[in-house]
Amino acid sequence: MSADPTQFEEPIQRIRRRIEELSAMDAEPAQQAEIAELRQKLTKVSREIYSNLTPWQKTLVARHPQRPYTLDFISMLFEDWTEIHGDRKFSDDPAIVAGFARFRGQPCCVIGHQKGRNTKEKVMRNFGQPRPEGFRKALRVMKLAEKFKLPVFTFIDTQGAYPGLGAEERGQAEAIAVNLREMAALEVPVIVTVIGEGGSGGALALGVGDRVLMLEHAVYSVISPEGCAAILWKNASAAPDAAAAMKITAQDLKKFGIVDEIVPEPDGGAHGDPNGAAELLAPYLERAMRDLVKLKPPQLAEERYKKFRRMGVFEK
Repeated sequence: MSADPTQFEEPIQRIRRRIEELSAMDAEPAQQAEIAELRQKLTKVSREIYSNLTPWQKTLVARHPQRPYTLDFISMLFEDWTEIHGDRKFSDDPAIVAGFARFRGQPCCVIGHQKGRNTKEKVMRNFGQPRPEGFRKALRVMKLAEKFKLPVFTFIDTQGAYPGLGAEERGQAEAIAVNLREMAALEVPVIVTVIGEGGSGGALALGVGDRVLMLEHAVYSVISPEGCAAILWKNASAAPDAAAAMKITAQDLKKFGIVDEIVPEPDGGAHGDPNGAAELLAPYLERAMRDLVKLKPPQLAEERYKKFRRMGVFEK
C-alpha cells in the first residue's frame, strides 16, 4: 500500500515539468506551440486520471499536502477576515480557526479545521486534529454569530479529533456532543463544506448544517480507511479495500443523502489549481446563503432537524 498520491499522478507531473522547462526558456514559436500542445494534453490526461480514481486514491488526494486548506479558502473567498482565539475555558486550539468575515458583502462567521504545510506548522496545528478547546472555541463563535444573526460557514478537513490523554481528560467526547446538539438548534444559516478529509466526530462537530457541500475528491467517513482495515482485516495495509467498502466518496454520499451537492474540482484536483477550486466553490456557497437567509430562524432549525432525521431511514 502506497501513501504517495503522486504515484498515479506521475503522467500529470511529467507533463507539468516539461511545461515548466519550456516556459523557463526564451520564447520561440516552436516552443510556444509545444507548450500549447502540452497544456491541452495535460487537461486531457488529468481529466482521464481523475475521472477514474478509486476510493483509496480519492483518500490520498483529499490528504494531498498541497490541497487548499481552510485559511486558503478564506483568503480567496472572504474579505475582512478577523480571527477569534480561545474557548474562554482552557486555551486556544490552532487546529481550528474561527472568526468573522464578509462573503459577497454579507457579514458572516467562518470556522474550519486547519492543517499545516511544513513540519513546524503541522506540529503547531496538531496535524489538524482538534482538542476539546477547539470545538468549544468553534461553538463560542457560532453562538456569537447567532446573537448577531450572521450566517455560519464551516470547512471540514481533519483526520479526526485528537485522541490524546489530555484531550480525553478535558472532555473530548462531551465537547463534540455539545457541538452536535447546539449546531442542530442554531437559528442562523449553517453552510458546511467538506474540503478534504472528513474524519469521524472531529469532522461532524462542525458538520451539522442546513446545506452540506463536498468537493469532488474529498472524503467523509466515520473512521479512516486504515483504522477500519486494522479493526476488520487486522491489517492496516487493507486500507484500499476498506475505503471501497465504506462508501466514503462524494459520489456515494450524495447518493445516500448525506451531502447535498458535489462541488467540481479543477482537472487534476484542487491541489493543482487552488484558485480554480475556490472559483468553482464560490457560486455554491453564494446560492446556499441566498436561499437560506430567506428562511425564518425557527424554520431553519426545524428543516435542519428533518434533514438529519431522514438520514439512514429505510422504507419498505
